[in-house]
Amino acid sequence: MNKISAGWINGFIGVVIFAGSLPATRVAVMDFDPVFLTAVRATIPAFIGAIVLIALKQRIPTKQHLASLIVTALGVVVGFPLLSALALQHITSAHAIVFLGILPLLTAIFAVLRGDKRPPMVFWIFALLGSACIASFAALSKGHSSLLGGIFMLGAVVTCALGYAEGARLTKVFGGWQVISWALIISLPIMLPLALYTRPDGVANVTLSGWIGLAYISLFSMFIGFIFWYRGLAQGGIAAVGQLQLLQPFMGLMLASILLHETVSVSMIVSTVGAIICVAGAKRYAA
Repeated sequence: MNKISAGWINGFIGVVIFAGSLPATRVAVMDFDPVFLTAVRATIPAFIGAIVLIALKQRIPTKQHLASLIVTALGVVVGFPLLSALALQHITSAHAIVFLGILPLLTAIFAVLRGDKRPPMVFWIFALLGSACIASFAALSKGHSSLLGGIFMLGAVVTCALGYAEGARLTKVFGGWQVISWALIISLPIMLPLALYTRPDGVANVTLSGWIGLAYISLFSMFIGFIFWYRGLAQGGIAAVGQLQLLQPFMGLMLASILLHETVSVSMIVSTVGAIICVAGAKRYAA
């Protein structure tokens, strides 16, 4: 298997894991404060990452990598988790998930701005068409609408795209799980005190679903998923493999349908087909 193919496989596994993030957050935010949820989902995997880094005697980042790690942490450890959790207090998970459709385009833009290889014009056409499929679905989908929730979610995807692009660049130096581990560790001096300060007075009223949601976003969304995702971006190219994110909204909507009993519409199926075609086209013309 060549490096490019391995990148697409690793990227796809990462997307599958990330697809459950917003449904799991939606469930968890019903029982936990969004700020606490953001802090604790960063604190738990930070300790896991630190243990693994020490056990495997991984290299310590130098000062030249510190700024990139901070940007990565602000995007994927702080920005997206917090803003998406706040959004999910105002809009449904299905409505929030469709915003993820612009993640591939934003990731590609940040990748170009940060020095990744510049794909040809045909790639951008497929990227824009794929995002248009998602945008059309968002406009036609039925559900609760909230301007504030939409603003939070838009901010979430922008910060997430920046964190994806910056973290993928570092993956070429350290490796996927090492990057997210260091980003979490850098955030720990802030996230741990914040988690303790915002912790709930009691957990007697926390449901089993709330605990499962918290466990999922802490272990899978915040750590395990990034192992595959950052490695895939580094192997196959940030702008190219990033187009797999077009599939994430529909995977998430399927999970939301199962977990939260939300309806799967015909427009979702049509948009899914369009997104898959665009992913295939972007992959073909990425190099």
